Amino acid sequence: MESLGKHIIAELFQCDEFILNDPVKIEEVMMAAAQLSKATIIKPFFHQFSPYGISGVIVIAESHFTIHTWPEYGYAAVDVFTCGDLDTQIGLEHIKQELRSEKCSIFQLQRGILPDNISNNDNLIVKEVENASYVD
Repeated sequence: MESLGKHIIAELFQCDEFILNDPVKIEEVMMAAAQLSKATIIKPFFHQFSPYGISGVIVIAESHFTIHTWPEYGYAAVDVFTCGDLDTQIGLEHIKQELRSEKCSIFQLQRGILPDNISNNDNLIVKEVENASYVD
């Protein structure tokens, strides 16, 4: 089934809390991940919160890379959305290594599955996720 893009959600646990609160390091890690993935970088923006935590986005021609950190929990939420043929796996592995994550869960979604791309033979299965809810 064809889609307009893929959306990868990475849950990184047991990360190094000092790295998670270092805005320079977080930007370096995310920029390197985008470059390793062969993304076309348009513009990065990172913000450090007080007393701790960082949110950052790298706008790429193919869509975006984002990160939100919670150093106090050793947790980082990473999001990669791309409509291009990027090697996101190598970029995500780089992020996982650099943040020293001991546990990582990765979810991949197809985005933009257009009605014209769904035939009667395709079994479009919708799975409900325990911690997700529908917003109207």
